Formats: sequence, structure tokens, C-alpha cells
Amino acid sequence: MNPLSSVQQRVGETIFARIAGDEGPARRDRIHLSTGPRRYGPDSAVHRVHSDASMFVGGMRALLLQSLHPLAMAAVDQHSGYRGDPWGRLQRTSTFLAETTFGTIEDADRAIRIVNAVHKRITGTAPDGRPYAASDPHLIRWVHVAEIDSFLRAHDRYGAHPLDAAGRDAYVRETAWVARGLGAVDIPETVAELDEMLALYRPELKGTAAARSTARFILLNPPIPLAVRPAYGLLSTVAVSMMPWWTRLPLRLPYLPLTEATAVRASGMAVTTAIRWALGSVPPPQHDEGARQAS
Repeated sequence: MNPLSSVQQRVGETIFARIAGDEGPARRDRIHLSTGPRRYGPDSAVHRVHSDASMFVGGMRALLLQSLHPLAMAAVDQHSGYRGDPWGRLQRTSTFLAETTFGTIEDADRAIRIVNAVHKRITGTAPDGRPYAASDPHLIRWVHVAEIDSFLRAHDRYGAHPLDAAGRDAYVRETAWVARGLGAVDIPETVAELDEMLALYRPELKGTAAARSTARFILLNPPIPLAVRPAYGLLSTVAVSMMPWWTRLPLRLPYLPLTEATAVRASGMAVTTAIRWALGSVPPPQHDEGARQAS
């Protein structure tokens, strides 16, 4: 192994360990190597998006966007261990995403049943006095649309092989089954429907104290080694640059359109390319017709 390949392997292993945890390799083998029918093949739109390094940007954007719903944020703030165990929560989320995307139908359905059981136990009262339940179809749909919008937009901008218009619709349609399995209804199946659904939620969104605290934690105070803070800072800057303009003031995020369109975008290309290189995950280009047929 040449020195460059050795460095690439070490960096890739470090990133993977943070995302997947100590049991990551075993989980990866179980998810990807288990025999059995799968919902989507390797040429599907969901495979192309979820296997790309742009998911790092999309995931951070999704967390920030999701925090703007006061009831969803209250559930996370009062029940999640994201401050005390942020990597554990990330590892559980990444495992769920991998199982429902790449796993067998049996594994994917089991993962959804587990999350549904957890959701049933999460109830409470938000600071504004409103009750909430993690199993509420309205909140589940919000989390879904914020997540899918973030993943897709990040892939559009920083993916190795962006989808065409039909492929983007296929991605929205293919991911809808997870939201339905978790109890959501009226799930968007096209990009146009996704945009409409996000617009419908806007009157409900606001920057609560918990949301702003979460943004500071994610962007400024992450529990990561000093050596990787510069790279993480660059990644977080890119994620913020992809947030809609109307989210900046509620979350106290900067808004610099010209800089974001030039320097930050170039930095985003650099950091996602570096992550892709480190993980050795440069997905081959696929035909969008295959992605459409996979659903």
C-alpha cells in the first residue's frame, strides 16, 4: 500500500468510526451482505443520493431545519441524548438510514418497527404549553420532508453524479415509504409536492431557545477532536449556506449571499470531494431511467 492510500484508509476509517461506531464494520457487513430481497437496487435514485459524501452536508442542514418546528424540537430537547451522547445518536440515525436504504426488506421493516416502538414512548409538553407526541403523523411528516429536502439539495449541489429532473422525483417517491412506515400520511412523491409541503409548514416554524441552542451545539461546540475542527467548521459553514434565507434570523445564522455563492460553494466542493476520497466512495454514474424503474 502506497503512503497516499494508507492516509486515505486511516482518514476513511476515522470518519466511518465516528458515524457508525465501534460496531460499524459488523453492521455494514450485515446490512450490505445479508441475502434477501431489497426494495431498491444499486441503480435507484435513493442509492445514489444516500451513498454520496454530500450526505454529510445534507444531514447537518436537516438537523438545523428540523429544529425550527417547536414541537419536534421539544421532543428532541426533552428526550434525546444528542448533547450527552451526540455520536451515539448519530450512529443510531446512520444505522437506521443504512438499513432502510441498503438493507433487506426484512431488516428495513424491523428497523421501522423499532423506531415506532420508541416513538410511542415519547410524549410531553413543549415550553409553549402544547402537548406533543413523537408518533404524531404531522411531526413525522415534518421531519421527513426537512430531511429529504436537505439530502436532495445537498446532492444537487455537491453530489458526484447529480440526478436529472426525473431522477429527483424518483428520489422523493422512493423515500416516501419510510415516512409511511413511521406513520406519516399525505407524503410528497415529487419535488414539486415536496416544495409545496415545506411551504405549508412555514407558518408553524419558529426559532425557539432550544432550536438556537441546538444550532450553537451543532455548529460551534461539537464534541470532536481539535485536529478535525477546521474541517468540521468548513462543513458546517457549507451546511449553513444551504439553509433558506428565512431560517437565518430565527436561528441566528449569518446570511452572506455573495460569499455563499462563491467562496463557500467552492469550499463545499472541496470538502465533499475530500470526504469522498477519504471514504473511497465515488459512486459510478447511473442511468436515471434505471432509478425511475427501481421504484
